[in-house]
Amino acid sequence: MSVRLLIADMDSTIIENECIDELADAIGIKDKVAAITERAMRGDLDFEAALRERVAMLRGLSEDALQQVYDGRIRLTRGAREMTDALHRHGVKCVLVSGGFTFFTSRIAEAAGFDAHHANTLEIEDGKLTGRVAEPILGADAKLATLRRYARELGIGTDQIAAVGDGANDLPMIREAGFGIGFCAKPRVAEAAGYRIDERDLTKVLDIVGLA
Repeated sequence: MSVRLLIADMDSTIIENECIDELADAIGIKDKVAAITERAMRGDLDFEAALRERVAMLRGLSEDALQQVYDGRIRLTRGAREMTDALHRHGVKCVLVSGGFTFFTSRIAEAAGFDAHHANTLEIEDGKLTGRVAEPILGADAKLATLRRYARELGIGTDQIAAVGDGANDLPMIREAGFGIGFCAKPRVAEAAGYRIDERDLTKVLDIVGLA
């Protein structure tokens, strides 16, 4: 049976960046935040706690900085749009699911050709980040739940699902999918994934699912 659903992580997968690290760079604390991001993505820290900690560091950041970061720093990974275009030609639904933020997933979903997107929401008051993220946080369990929900809606089995990501919070959905793909992944993910892509080219996904 051919693939019918793609579930993809955003940060360091569909885009080259980690959005929260780029936001931190806008206020001069990228090194501090990026170190936490790296440990969380390796699975050395609880994802939800690490996200709350990092978002708290962004308190007071102007809402305008989000658009400035998107415009000036965020870049699609090579082959992202080509991948979704090819999948769509074969009737595959493409869903972006991220532990990042809806401000970015909404824009990346449009730019990269995804049908839907799911992520966390940054709280903003009076034009500034409050340092809080809306609950419940979309982490590993929520990514898996999203995969299962779309599978039910489409009436498909896991053998018709491809899931691609790089970090520890992607592991449950990667393990569940018939085509579980670690994309330039952290060691724990690369070891557990059924398939690996070690080159930053998303068209390689098409080779794995047989739609090149």
